[in-house]
Amino acid sequence: MTTIGVTGHIRLRPATHRLILRELVQLLSGYPQVHGVTCLAEGSDQIFARAVQACRGTFDVVLPVPAAAAPPAAPPPHLLRQARRVTRLEVAGPPEAAYEAASREVVERSDILVAVWDGDPAGGRGGTAETVEWAKAMGRRVVRVWPEGAERLTVPVS
Repeated sequence: MTTIGVTGHIRLRPATHRLILRELVQLLSGYPQVHGVTCLAEGSDQIFARAVQACRGTFDVVLPVPAAAAPPAAPPPHLLRQARRVTRLEVAGPPEAAYEAASREVVERSDILVAVWDGDPAGGRGGTAETVEWAKAMGRRVVRVWPEGAERLTVPVS
């Protein structure tokens, strides 16, 4: 069984969800058995979980739980229930510390990391670019997925 983790953008245009799902299903269907690892964040992570399910795979969830702030929006309950295992990582310090720890845990549990990423190196601690660099430093294979026509939302979330 191949264990594939995911990192990626959270704010995506609605039409982009369909493009990414299609590309992820195509990628994952190339493996006889797939087990995913995801933080189940909005956007790429939840699309990845749906793609794993479409390929009759299983997945684990690593939830960041920032100690110094309110936790991020809860993932859809039906996806949490379908996870084989859910790990909650509570990390002291700013919320970014929890996101970074969760992303590193995803990488450490994975044979391959899928990055649903437009390639923009900007981003914060625990973000996609940093997670890709961490995976490469750990010797993990990284597969970037960003279909033609995919777009991120540019409206800041308040």
